[in-house]
Amino acid sequence: MTTDVRTVTEADFADWHRALRTGFLHEPVLTAEQLDARRRQFVEGRLLGAFDGGRCVATYRSFAQEVTAVGGAPVPANAVSNVTVTPTHRRRGLLTRMMNRDLAAAKERGDVVGTLIAAEYPIYGRYGFGPATWTTQWTVEVPRAGLDPRWSGPEDGGRIDLVDGEDVRKLGPELYERVRRAQPGAVSRDELYWQVHTGAVRFGTEWTEPFYAVYRSASGEVEGLVSYESDDNWHDKQPHDTADVNWLIAATPAAERALWRYLCSIDWITKVKSGWRGPDDLLPFFLPDPRAARVTEHADWLWVRILDVVRALEARTYEGTGSLVLEVVDGWGSPRASEAERGGGLAGGRFRLEASPEGASCAPAGGAAADLTLPVGELATVWLGDESLVRLAALGRVREEREGAARKADALFRTSGRPWCPDIF
Repeated sequence: MTTDVRTVTEADFADWHRALRTGFLHEPVLTAEQLDARRRQFVEGRLLGAFDGGRCVATYRSFAQEVTAVGGAPVPANAVSNVTVTPTHRRRGLLTRMMNRDLAAAKERGDVVGTLIAAEYPIYGRYGFGPATWTTQWTVEVPRAGLDPRWSGPEDGGRIDLVDGEDVRKLGPELYERVRRAQPGAVSRDELYWQVHTGAVRFGTEWTEPFYAVYRSASGEVEGLVSYESDDNWHDKQPHDTADVNWLIAATPAAERALWRYLCSIDWITKVKSGWRGPDDLLPFFLPDPRAARVTEHADWLWVRILDVVRALEARTYEGTGSLVLEVVDGWGSPRASEAERGGGLAGGRFRLEASPEGASCAPAGGAAADLTLPVGELATVWLGDESLVRLAALGRVREEREGAARKADALFRTSGRPWCPDIF
């Protein structure tokens, strides 16, 4: 029997979720209450499934998102999530068929980029995605940090208060928008995000209520929020508890410093796990001894797929001035897929970029000679300013058509701060 790839209807929803959980090696059955909660994510036409004999054997979901470009512009994105293929149906081109259909629809809608968090590194490069941000986790050994044990609150006139989930749902969205507008790589959060992450809507079988703390400046303005949990780890009549940060957002360095200092000052806490942070996060250098913050994870995070080269390059800002002609190569898909099922040509072409700190313009370059030739995935990797075109050229992933073109491009694309995506989706 042929496997049919199609949009998921309300009648398919339970079967689609069973396949999703099977693909991620979770218990396959959801309760009626959990399934009702998941229905809040259902958007007509944005869930795809592969069906064999009436049974769902592959899943795919996309949803509307914005990602912040360098300089703060919100860029329309097609966020991809919930991608699975049941073990019995691997290596049959099902992901390629779903990806082809979804990205073509996103291009038609006018989305500028696609985004995803890749569970496995090797999969998504062949579909034109490239890793555009990285994430780092630290574990702080509090007794080694050299902090003053007499600390009792911020020295800048601000204050820290414990709040509950209802307060976070009121305070968090506006604060996060302030942070997002200033952070390249950050993505939008809808109302459902705040409900799920404060327990108002529960997708999982269990919910552990975290602690929430808010930092207010001396003027009373909310500038930081943190969600964290702790364990109960006493032995030899001594505390060895860990504060495990779910997320921490701060609009100012003062708020960020105060919240990390607060976490390190909690009685019985001897370790603080930072959660996912930007790779150039200030955390280690808030400590008198930065070596007390040990890197425990460092990995690629947000992957980007350019769908519209012109709009993507014009949306961001540039710190230098210059002109480049880029030959963008786009063609993707599994070699096992038929030509009709493979994507290609979504964003390829030759483009002239004219950039300066005052703005940028990008247009098809016609017959002009290219300075650089690069796959669309490598363009995605440098779009947010985190990767070096000189490095990519040395790796053979970008080809210089003019000597020195990669270094010239780096002067335009690289940024003083690294991009960061605080979320997983």
